[in-house]
Amino acid sequence: MTTRTTTAARSAASATPSTAITEEPATTSASVADSISTSPTDAGRGTGTDTSNEADETKAASRNRRSPRTRRRSLAPGKRLPASRLIGPALFLALWAVASAAGQLDPGAIPAPWTVLRTTGHLWTDGTLPTDVLTSLERAGYGFGFGLTAGVVLALASGLSRVGEALIDGTVQLNRAIPTLGLIPLFILWLGIGETFKIAIIAIVVYIPIYLNLHSALSGIDHRYVELAEVQGLSRLRFVREIVIPGALPGFFVGLRLGVTASWLSLVVLEQINATSGLGYMMFQAQNYGRTDIILVGLLIYGIFGLVSDSAVRLIERKVLSWRRTLSN
Repeated sequence: MTTRTTTAARSAASATPSTAITEEPATTSASVADSISTSPTDAGRGTGTDTSNEADETKAASRNRRSPRTRRRSLAPGKRLPASRLIGPALFLALWAVASAAGQLDPGAIPAPWTVLRTTGHLWTDGTLPTDVLTSLERAGYGFGFGLTAGVVLALASGLSRVGEALIDGTVQLNRAIPTLGLIPLFILWLGIGETFKIAIIAIVVYIPIYLNLHSALSGIDHRYVELAEVQGLSRLRFVREIVIPGALPGFFVGLRLGVTASWLSLVVLEQINATSGLGYMMFQAQNYGRTDIILVGLLIYGIFGLVSDSAVRLIERKVLSWRRTLSN
């Protein structure tokens, strides 16, 4: 027993120094790490005023960093309201209905909305309204198509070439200064009183805003992009496809929206001149018989056509120009 105890004691004594040696660096490194990690806190605890000052400075710095972002967000118009373009017309119809129900409007001058709807149903059942609507859509479609083609071709020829600008731009500006509706008597003498002169007038009214906005967009492309394309060695076709067209698309869509609206505005006038069908002819006949309800039916249909066509152009613009970050999106 004595021998075993002495051997165990010797082994424990021999193991103690090695354990102390191996554990001492770990303890030392841990204490250093603790002192490093806790030294700012300990310093802060030692000087309460310094800690409060540092905290105030930190809060002020974070407030200053957040304030520009907050101001930028407040300047933005905010999220888009659902069906926002229908709110205004719906409010107008509601006020019209309330005023008619309260007897504030003369039924002979401005019929109630339900009277207009009833008249629309009668005209549609008789077959008169569908024929007039299709005729008006056909005239506006042909005139808009010809005007769109002419405006784009002339704008490209004038915006991409100095020779084309010298030959085209002055003539278009002169045409813009002449009232288009004043050309109606001359076009009747040239083209007769059929559909041709109506489509020609609509095309002239449409191509002018498309040309002006597209030509302005082409002329407004930054010249640094042209220099960059020259340095990169782009061909004329690639330059037009990759730089000119994307840069001019916003201006083109502005002109397109104006052209769509102009086609309906000119159609109202043209269909009341030597026409035998169309919404304008229907309104002209209703004027002779004092039917203000029929006149309002024609005006509302024109307004619906204009709103739908403008919304369609806006939708196409949003899809094509989805890469832009603007206030609208």
